[in-house]
Amino acid sequence: MRKNLVMTITGNDRVGLVEEVTRLILQYHGNIDSSRAMRLGGEFAMLALISMPADQFEPLREGVRALRNQGYKVTTRETERGHSSRYAGWLPYLVTVNGADHEGIIHEITQHLADHGVNIETMDTGMVPAPMSGTPLFTMTAVVVAPPELSYHALREELEDVGDSLNVDTEVTPYRG
Repeated sequence: MRKNLVMTITGNDRVGLVEEVTRLILQYHGNIDSSRAMRLGGEFAMLALISMPADQFEPLREGVRALRNQGYKVTTRETERGHSSRYAGWLPYLVTVNGADHEGIIHEITQHLADHGVNIETMDTGMVPAPMSGTPLFTMTAVVVAPPELSYHALREELEDVGDSLNVDTEVTPYRG
């Protein structure tokens, strides 16, 4: 029998860290089904969905001690495989937001989504320089799932209104994944 777990690792960025983490997972016969990793400032963060033999779950949890001894924060949490059945029948959308950066953009957009029962599956945000001026521009891309009773048109129009109030461009399109 196999178990699935989510593992997170955060700490100082350094060359070879991903190799060390993946070697550790492989040592316990784990397979990374999905992952995200990035450097944020001088810090490294990795999030991975791992499948592994059930009898290797606890040994892996002990095996991450070497990473903790190096100052990394590591968490492991058992989870279900694949998409949660809780969102079966929900409709997937791609939400993009772009505009001049200022405080509160992420909060306002995500508050609106939460108020309408929309769940965020993935979200990436960042800053890019404007082509001519170099002024920082905010970007956000999110894959969300909406309850079937929330129409595409209502979600799109309401997020456009939120975007207008924030002076950013928003776009909602069906997600084809």
